[in-house]
Amino acid sequence: MPSLHPLTPGEPAAQPEPVPAPLRGTPADPQKFKVRVGPSPIDGQGAFADEAIPARRKIGEMRGEFVDMREARRRAREAERSTGRIFMVAISDKRAVDATHATDPLRFANHSCQPNMVLKVEQGRVAFYALRDIDAGEELTARYGETHHAGRLTCRCGAPGCQGRL
Repeated sequence: MPSLHPLTPGEPAAQPEPVPAPLRGTPADPQKFKVRVGPSPIDGQGAFADEAIPARRKIGEMRGEFVDMREARRRAREAERSTGRIFMVAISDKRAVDATHATDPLRFANHSCQPNMVLKVEQGRVAFYALRDIDAGEELTARYGETHHAGRLTCRCGAPGCQGRL
């Protein structure tokens, strides 16, 4: 550790030690609230609030590999045949985010006809925002909108007024 001593006239001031920069290539955690993954009464695994989330606040993001739509459709068909689980979001008419291998818990957000969060694509990123106050322990759901299922998949959300199909 350097010792302090008074400067004598003409002596240059000591330069401060550089502060190490954050590791490059390590993205910041996109989760703004604590979310856990657990068994869902809707389907398979689900994302659950591990703390109360106020309305209109960003909950977090779902990251993954950017792929073109042709590859996204191919991967979705393959995943549907092999596991029945698809972790993909179209971000434009040309690209999608494949979150199959991501660790973000929001990739497990199930569909609901009366969701408590909304999915927004912002500058190529998939973000989720609370539509209302969400209690700790509540399952986080979003309305999937148009899906590759084209109405062939039965909706299991159980919400009053459920549309019945995805």
